[in-house]
Amino acid sequence: MTDAPSYPVGAPCWVESLQPDVGKAVTFYGSLFGWTFDDASPAGYRVARLDGRRVVGVGQAPPMLDRGAWATYFLVADLDESAALIAESGGSLLAGPVDAGNAERTALFADPSGAPFGIREGSAPTVAEIVDSPGAWQMSALHTPDMTSAEKFYATVFAWRLEMAPGSGVGLWRLAGSTRRANHPTLPDDVVTVATLASPGAGVPPHWAVNVQVSDADAVSSRVVELGGSLLMPPTDAPGFRNAVLADPSGGVLAISQNVEA
Repeated sequence: MTDAPSYPVGAPCWVESLQPDVGKAVTFYGSLFGWTFDDASPAGYRVARLDGRRVVGVGQAPPMLDRGAWATYFLVADLDESAALIAESGGSLLAGPVDAGNAERTALFADPSGAPFGIREGSAPTVAEIVDSPGAWQMSALHTPDMTSAEKFYATVFAWRLEMAPGSGVGLWRLAGSTRRANHPTLPDDVVTVATLASPGAGVPPHWAVNVQVSDADAVSSRVVELGGSLLMPPTDAPGFRNAVLADPSGGVLAISQNVEA
């Protein structure tokens, strides 16, 4: 996608890596994806850019995290009203709210299953200016052991509608008014995220996974190891994609996908 995307209320609009060592993460991801970084904010936050446009953020991990982690943020009209709705719907506050000082407020929450996510509001919030291109954020996916609870929670909080593929354990979250996927050859225009039913005994906690598009999954996977990261899942073929899962040197988990023509 070449034009800057627009984000309706309720849509995912930003991803960031929370890190115990921001400088180490900046070096790793800058080398891996070719990102450049703005100067650090007073709080040490770094905005990554691809071709001059904002793509992700890297910030200091809160004390509750002993390793790197990726977070997805959703746009809301009023953070306080959304926070109250999240609490009423069984979610919990993890951190914030924080006044970022640039016409936005943010906070981190957990849904009823414990999967962390963020929300942000403001007249000029920080959002991704490039998506669905090599080196840019492509998709976020909820991995949850309780799809029924997740469906009710996210419908209430963000007005999403869940469309499950029969018998697959995988679904599409859809949001009226979103056109993020308008140019995607297979997904409906209003798809904003993906849902995956996770096995409770798999040992992986509920989470929002972040996926970055790459032009060559094998080359990027090799580079991960050279830079001090690790591969959790080597490049694997799936319909339309070649996927891999990596961990950065601080343990932050990130998925990568290469679009493959049929």
